[in-house]
Amino acid sequence: LRYQTTEHANIHRAVHYLSEAATSAYEAARVKLQRFINAREAREVIFTSGTTDGINLVMHGWGRKNIKAGDEIILTVLEHHSNIVPWQMLALEKGASLRVVPINDAGELLLDEYEALFNERTRLVCVGHVSNALGSVNPVKKMINFAHARGVPVLVDGAQAAPHLALDVQALDCDFYAFSGHKMCGPTGIGILYGRAALLEAMQPFKGGGDMIHTVTFEKTTYNIIPHKFEAGTPPIAAAIGLGAAVDYLSGIGMAAIAAHEHALLRHATEQLAAVPGVRLLGTARDKAAVLSFAVQGIHPHDVGTLLNTEGVAVRTGHHCAQPLMARLGVVATSRASFAFYNTRSDVDALVAGIRSLQKVFA
Repeated sequence: LRYQTTEHANIHRAVHYLSEAATSAYEAARVKLQRFINAREAREVIFTSGTTDGINLVMHGWGRKNIKAGDEIILTVLEHHSNIVPWQMLALEKGASLRVVPINDAGELLLDEYEALFNERTRLVCVGHVSNALGSVNPVKKMINFAHARGVPVLVDGAQAAPHLALDVQALDCDFYAFSGHKMCGPTGIGILYGRAALLEAMQPFKGGGDMIHTVTFEKTTYNIIPHKFEAGTPPIAAAIGLGAAVDYLSGIGMAAIAAHEHALLRHATEQLAAVPGVRLLGTARDKAAVLSFAVQGIHPHDVGTLLNTEGVAVRTGHHCAQPLMARLGVVATSRASFAFYNTRSDVDALVAGIRSLQKVFA
């Protein structure tokens, strides 16, 4: 709010007070994000419009330069469309192919199958940290270690992990990590891509324009240093500062405390819904974030969402941008309740009571 009302100016472009104040706040937000994910350096944090933008940045900047005909990219059946479609586009352009890690009926990745997919043509692994549709927490550290032992870099989609888990990209040892601000109490239209400095320096810029250049002539352009090389034009300054404030807020509560509270809610919700006849829980992995997908026998998920809304309960319905996963589960859609640190047991009880009420309507 301070930026928008008293310090509204563009960044990196002037020496007057407003520009310098805005630049300072914007770059301070980058440092907050660096600390939040424990990156080695602030320059490894690229501001993006969200997870999708971050993944596409890697596809264009790293993938188009490094993926060749005959190469293979490993994905998982749990992926959000944002971590599928860009790689399909790249594979089509380059003549590469996608390999997919399957899951068991609980929604857990089969690590033996993952390891069996590797060969001399494997060039990249792209995996979600937490499934947005099922809440499964994937064993990304083991997957990264296995890939790195074979010289293969790993991109992690952290959109669903950032709001629920303490993040440490150095401990994970991932090569790229992307997430969105709006899922973690921040504004929409902002997110970050973490990348190892050496990889970012070697990558092609995704977008061309102002601020991402060092020199420009009609014969040749040289690019700015990272992170600015990947932040062309006027960035979402207010949103970036807002994301920094959101990180301060979450860090003040403590990610360990958030995770403990959410897991308690998840246990309560799982026990309560499992006891309701006609309700099928989808995704029963041993390690889960606070996401609960379910189907109610005889009632379409969209009707479930509509009727729960009349009870004051908001759930997501549909395929959750994970159509390949829905096909694996044998459904076209599910209803999904997501719990956060601000939810309570009474919220869970209202969800369960709402489901029992709508079952009576359809009885």
